[in-house]
Amino acid sequence: MIDRLAPRQIAAVRGLLEAMLNPVDDEPVTDEDRTRFLHGQAWLAERGGKGIPMEQVLAEFGLKPEDFPDASEDAR
Repeated sequence: MIDRLAPRQIAAVRGLLEAMLNPVDDEPVTDEDRTRFLHGQAWLAERGGKGIPMEQVLAEFGLKPEDFPDASEDAR
């Protein structure tokens, strides 16, 4: 199968494999990271596991899901 790929496609496959084998985020987790994560988990637990609806977040910026046609398709 690889023999049938064009050079450009091989480069894309190589990039994909490199990304899969080399984690992008290799920074250590800090105590501050852990604290923020735990606070976020507590915030969600207080709200029954429900976050803020995307429509509400977008509205705070004067936007609607329809302003992002590809994204609104994926959200459904």
